[in-house]
Amino acid sequence: MSSPRVPPLDLRELLDRAESASPVEAIDVMADAMAEMLSATEVWFWITDLSGRAVARFGGTNANAARLHHRAEDVPVVRLAGTVYERVLRSQRPDLRSGPDGSRLVVPVADRGDTMGLVEVYTPGVPDEAVIASIAAAARALAYVVVGARRHTDLFEWAQRSAPFSLAAEIQRRLLPSAFTCEAGQFTVSGWLEPANAVGGDTFDYALDRDSLHLSITDAVGHDVTAALLATVLVGSLRNGRRHRLDLRDQATTANDALVGYSQPGEFVTGQLVRVDRARARLAIVNAGHPLPYRVRAGGAEVVDLAIDLPFGLYAGHGFTVQHLDLRPGDRIVLVTDGILERNAEALDVEALLADTADRHPREVVYTLGEEVLAATGGDLRDDATVVCLDWHG
Repeated sequence: MSSPRVPPLDLRELLDRAESASPVEAIDVMADAMAEMLSATEVWFWITDLSGRAVARFGGTNANAARLHHRAEDVPVVRLAGTVYERVLRSQRPDLRSGPDGSRLVVPVADRGDTMGLVEVYTPGVPDEAVIASIAAAARALAYVVVGARRHTDLFEWAQRSAPFSLAAEIQRRLLPSAFTCEAGQFTVSGWLEPANAVGGDTFDYALDRDSLHLSITDAVGHDVTAALLATVLVGSLRNGRRHRLDLRDQATTANDALVGYSQPGEFVTGQLVRVDRARARLAIVNAGHPLPYRVRAGGAEVVDLAIDLPFGLYAGHGFTVQHLDLRPGDRIVLVTDGILERNAEALDVEALLADTADRHPREVVYTLGEEVLAATGGDLRDDATVVCLDWHG
């Protein structure tokens, strides 16, 4: 006996239903509509945990009614290691498994390379390639629904937290970009922050405009709320300068002066500010007392030799030096904080690891570095470990 036919999805109808629902219910409404159109028995949306090591079942068919009877600790959470969910998130390819009782399809939910989660669909029949393509398109549309809906509710943030945040961690989280990965025609950029037991004041940031890509990575002295507040002043000033269209030197100078004005003696922040001229394939960088970046070229990794300037926040009016690097198609630039280079992580050979992962997506590179530094320290991470990876496609 042949399997029941699985019909394709009507994407416009799906989006219309999602847009007519409240932000809190949009995911479940979309899942119910997908189940109806596919004649599916179940459709679930799994959202990635902020740790990057688990997914939580955030919504799906009949989820609104079920959620009324569930407490937070009842929400299903699955550790990623060794699961189909991990394979789909890492590869960004659908996974279809069929048997006598029907089929299970798992597809990634991502926006410009930023992985948000997965859609899991159970159908009585076997979906053909056209149906799988329509489900993958619906998952991409779901990513936009998530981006729009999460602006209006804390539910998404709540579902992504497998452990409670301290006040310092809450402040630090707000300083990071809303998407950790951005894929574009000329480049891909991805960042990751592996938090220490006590927040170490690390941040990373990026912003794209018509002719430039801006990057930053910073590390505030100290731990917990003090470090988070120093980072807040610096990152806020950097963003303000960038949005006033200041050049890189002036961004650094104004941020430095702001930090001097709002900090105590001995409080400072190291960092690197980067501006990529997209037309000239040229990178300008300010290195404010920070660990040197790495470059991966033609499969080999090396430290980029730069002059090291003063950290931010020591002296008002300091003029920072802007240095330049030319970019070639295929170049990879990696920025790190000193948590990656801690004494108890000396077993980690960063250059060798970057060479070994030269063929991987930046999203995988930054996550792998975070995993490896945790392994090297036995989980005893004494400072935040942060990585930003830029691939220049040209």
